[in-house]
Amino acid sequence: MHDDLLLLDSIRLNFSQGSLHIMNISIGFIMFGVSLGIKWESFRDIFLNPRKIIIGLSSQFLVLPAVTFIAVWLLGDYITPSVAFGMLLVASCPGGNVSNFISSVAKANVALSVSLTAVGTVLAVIFTPLNFAFWGGLYSTTSPLLRPIHIDPFEMFQTVVILLGIPVAAGIIFSQKLPAITRKIQGPIQKLSLLVFAAFVVLAFRNNYEYFIRYINWIFIIVLIHNMMALLSGYWFSRAFGLQRTDCRTISIETGIQNSGLGLVLLFNPKIFPPELNMGGMAFIAAWWGIWHILSGLGIATLWSYFRPSEKLARY
Repeated sequence: MHDDLLLLDSIRLNFSQGSLHIMNISIGFIMFGVSLGIKWESFRDIFLNPRKIIIGLSSQFLVLPAVTFIAVWLLGDYITPSVAFGMLLVASCPGGNVSNFISSVAKANVALSVSLTAVGTVLAVIFTPLNFAFWGGLYSTTSPLLRPIHIDPFEMFQTVVILLGIPVAAGIIFSQKLPAITRKIQGPIQKLSLLVFAAFVVLAFRNNYEYFIRYINWIFIIVLIHNMMALLSGYWFSRAFGLQRTDCRTISIETGIQNSGLGLVLLFNPKIFPPELNMGGMAFIAAWWGIWHILSGLGIATLWSYFRPSEKLARY
């Protein structure tokens, strides 16, 4: 491993308490905007035709964390422990809030994408803490560099409920009770939430510019590989079950677009990740994921929009 990369774990990024509060509010606002597009019909369709939903959720919450664990095990000599944990944390997060938009650009199955986002966001309250506690704990016990870590699943569960559960429930109730207002504000709120989070990421990079320039070459390659594995595993896992290519593209996008902003919020909660754990690489991985998955998602969506599969888009 490159000696300079070993110093990455001990880095303490410049995040004030005020910045963390802004980040928490931004994530909550983003999830509220996402949930405005969630309809009860999405959950009804799951019980009527659950196969595609089950495959998509399995890809996201079972396959991606497992593939990520294999990746960090194989890359053990080339990545630091905190980078490995960052990859596992991102893989444990639910799908990103821009996956529906990217699916529409890709001419994929937008209805399936919306349903996967809706159900995945709700299930993340359970599966995000569970996945990271399991895979993170397994990695720490198999790596000779680490002492076993003990993640408090309840504390992570509590944080996820506050950041995901409450805003999502509020958004769904708001859209059901005030549909006319929702139709007017849904688009602007979703665009504004993206701008707010983008502004936060830019500000965070500005405050940590020196570290970013020093380590971006390593982080870029690692996130590139990880994101590519996520997209490919989502596509080929669903393809193995015989789904149409349009649906495979949708599940690929849902698996490769991760809510890394939630990962950042969890990371900077000292009750979950005490500062003495030296997890500087985790923040770099989660932060760069937040930028890269949008670029890669839009890139592959644009490519797919020009090469549409021959199957007709089946209603699920």
